[in-house]
Amino acid sequence: MSLGRIFFSVDVHGAESVWRKWLRVPDLYDADALLLCGDLTGKSLVPIIDQGGGRWEAFYFGRNWTLEEGSQLDEMERRIRDAGAYTLRCDPDRVEELQSDPQGLEDLMMAMIKDRMASWMEMLIDRVDLSSVDAIVMPGNDDDWEVDEVIRSFGQRGVRWCLDGPVDVLGAPMISLDYVNPTPWDTPREDSERGLKKRIKKLVKKLDDPGRAIFNFHAPPRGTMLDLAPELDASKKPVTIAGQVNFVHVGSESVAWAIENYQPMIGLHGHIHESTGHDQIAGVTVVNPGSEYGEGILRGYIIEIEDGRVANQWKVEG
Repeated sequence: MSLGRIFFSVDVHGAESVWRKWLRVPDLYDADALLLCGDLTGKSLVPIIDQGGGRWEAFYFGRNWTLEEGSQLDEMERRIRDAGAYTLRCDPDRVEELQSDPQGLEDLMMAMIKDRMASWMEMLIDRVDLSSVDAIVMPGNDDDWEVDEVIRSFGQRGVRWCLDGPVDVLGAPMISLDYVNPTPWDTPREDSERGLKKRIKKLVKKLDDPGRAIFNFHAPPRGTMLDLAPELDASKKPVTIAGQVNFVHVGSESVAWAIENYQPMIGLHGHIHESTGHDQIAGVTVVNPGSEYGEGILRGYIIEIEDGRVANQWKVEG
C-alpha cells in the first residue's frame, strides 16, 4: 500500500510571512505535495514618505508612524510585507504624482506584484527539494493575468502549473479552476454560474474517471460550511441584525452541482476567508482552509491519499 500526504493552503494575498511558513511545511509535516491555490498577490501599496533628516512617515496598521532611517525603517517595511502589502520609499512629490496618475500607479503596483511573485518562486526553489516534493502554485480570482506568466516561467525549474488540464498529484488526477461566481468586487476571474458549469464540464471531460480525481476549485460549493461570508449592503458594508453581522452563503451552485454529480475523491476550495473547515456533499468531503494572512497565520489541510482514496484529512494552522 502507498500513502502520500498533501498540504493544501489558499489565499495568501501577498503575505510574505505566510509564504515562508508554507515553505517549511515539508519538513514540519512530512508533506509529499505542497499546494498553494488561489489569490497569491496583495492588494495595497503603502508609501513611506521621506521627511528629511533621516525621518520617514507611513500610515498602516490603522495609525501613523514616524520612523528613523535604518533598522526601524527596515523593520516596518518587513512588517508591511509580512502582512501582504507592498511598500514604496518616496518623497511627497512622488506621492502627489502617483495620486494624479492612476495608470502609472497601476503599472507600478503590477511591477511590484510580479517582482514579489518571482522572488517567492526563487525562495520555493531554494528552500524546498522539488525533486522529492510536488509544488503547485495556482492563481485565483483576485490575481491579475500577468501573475500566470511569472509562475509558468518557473516550470522548467520544478514549480508545477495546474490550470491547463489534469495534473498528477500523488497518483491522483487533479483538475483546477481559478474562476469564481460573481462577487461585489468585480475581480479579474469571475464568471456566471452557467459559465462556471461549462468550464467544469470541459475539465471533467479530460478525466478517465472523475471518481478518482481531486477537484481543486477556488470557489467553494454553495450551501455548505465553506461559503459563509458577511452579507453586504449596497455600499458593500456588512449587514447587521440585532448588533451581529449577518452571514449568508456566497459560494458557487455550479461547484456544488459538480461535486454532487461527479463524486470526486475530494474537493479543495478557498476564496471565503471566514469559512475555514470541512463539510460533505453527497458523501464527498470538501475543505476550505480559510485565511488569516494579515495576521501572518498559515492555515492548511493535510490530506492523506492511500491507494487512490482519501484516507484521512485534518486542519492545521500556526
